[in-house]
Amino acid sequence: MHKRLRRSRDRKIAGVCGGIAEYLGIDPTIVRLIWLIALLLYGTGFWAYVICWIVIPE
Repeated sequence: MHKRLRRSRDRKIAGVCGGIAEYLGIDPTIVRLIWLIALLLYGTGFWAYVICWIVIPE
């Protein structure tokens, strides 16, 4: 059985972090923290999230 990357139904904003966490088999909080660090340190987190929101199917 193949795993598919999809946005999560259990979502905070758009389900991107939850979907990535389900795909990787880890806790969504870890993915959200990594995304927050990318946003604060590098400034790329926001645009990466928006792109994933558009690209990853629901």
